[in-house]
Amino acid sequence: MSLWGTKDLVGNAGTVWINLSTEVITGTGTTFSTAGFTVSEGDVISVGAGATYGYAVISSVTSNTVASVATTQYLIPHPTTGIITAASYYITQRPISSIENSAYRAPDAKTTGFSTSPVTTGVFGVDVTEQQVAGASGSKYKPAHAGWVGVTTYTDMHGTLRVKTETLVAHSSITTDANDDAQYPDS
Repeated sequence: MSLWGTKDLVGNAGTVWINLSTEVITGTGTTFSTAGFTVSEGDVISVGAGATYGYAVISSVTSNTVASVATTQYLIPHPTTGIITAASYYITQRPISSIENSAYRAPDAKTTGFSTSPVTTGVFGVDVTEQQVAGASGSKYKPAHAGWVGVTTYTDMHGTLRVKTETLVAHSSITTDANDDAQYPDS
């Protein structure tokens, strides 16, 4: 199991159901073991839009529709049913340590004591081109380096967007493109 990889997006086809007791993911329309989408041990699954159900580390893949997670510790069960059903997801090779970091723990949007607006956090795989484009455009999202970048945003009391970027792993070999073009356009 790698500590991090190079793919910002391994895949996100279909929906998943996660049995928190058995730590088994069952997918509908998923392609966990299809060539070109192959999910591997150590990949991170983000469950629900904005990680509303949290994150987990893949421990094994049995088929296109069945995989297991190492622990459900960072998953948030549905408040009414206590389970996770028919949830959207995406799988990435982001640093495993980022799901244990309280600054980037799910959900991605949360209310805190230092802002009157929700604070949004995320970890993005920023390739060299995205980092250069952000720098050339003067974007508030410009990271110091390409690689795995933690981003925290909020609106201050004056209505000004505040953005903090933190390079978690400087890495010039990030590939594939997740849904991050609003923050990190490709051109």
